[in-house]
Amino acid sequence: MQTSRILPVPEPLEQPLAGHMAKLLPPGMPAPQLFLSVARNAGLFGFLVDSGLIGPTGLLDRRVLPKDLRETIILRTCVATRNDYEFNLHVQTISARMGLSQAQIDDVRAAQPSPDLWSPALLAAMALVDALVRLAPVGDETYAQARAQFSEETLIEITQLTGLYVGVAMLVALIRPQFDNYQLNPAAVA
Repeated sequence: MQTSRILPVPEPLEQPLAGHMAKLLPPGMPAPQLFLSVARNAGLFGFLVDSGLIGPTGLLDRRVLPKDLRETIILRTCVATRNDYEFNLHVQTISARMGLSQAQIDDVRAAQPSPDLWSPALLAAMALVDALVRLAPVGDETYAQARAQFSEETLIEITQLTGLYVGVAMLVALIRPQFDNYQLNPAAVA
C-alpha cells in the first residue's frame, strides 16, 4: 500500500473541526481518512460542512434523488474514475443502507451491468455516468435512454453529483489516503 501524501489531522480533534465532524458522522464512528486529510485545509472543510455541500450521506444530498439512484451514481463514478478508496468507504458504511444489494454492489463494477439486477432507470444512469466521466460527448442514444427515465432537472442533478465525485477521485489521487476499515455495524451507520 502506498503512503499517504497528505497526512490526516491527528485525533482527538479540536474545535471547530470536532464539531464539523460531529455533523457528518454517527457518534463513535471514526472519521474517514479522506475527511481528516481534507481537514488540513480547515477553512475549506468547514465551508463544505457548513454550506451543506457535504453531509452524513455524502456530497450534494439534497434528498431529491432516490437513495438507490444516488448511491448507484456514486459507486459507478468511483468505478469509472478508479477510485477504490471512496468505493470501499461507501460499501463499508452506506451502500446497503441506501438500498443496494450485495449482488448490485458486486455488479456495479461490470463493464456491462446485468439487466437482471438493475431497473432500466439505474442502467440508464450508469451509462450516463460512464459517458460523463470519460468527458466524451454524451451520445444521442445514451441521452435518449437517460431522458426516457429522468426529467431534465434530474439529469442536471445526476451530472452535478457525478462531477463532484470526480472531484473526490482527484483528491484521492492527490492525497492517497489509507483505506478506512469499518466494521459493518448497522448501529454505527444508521
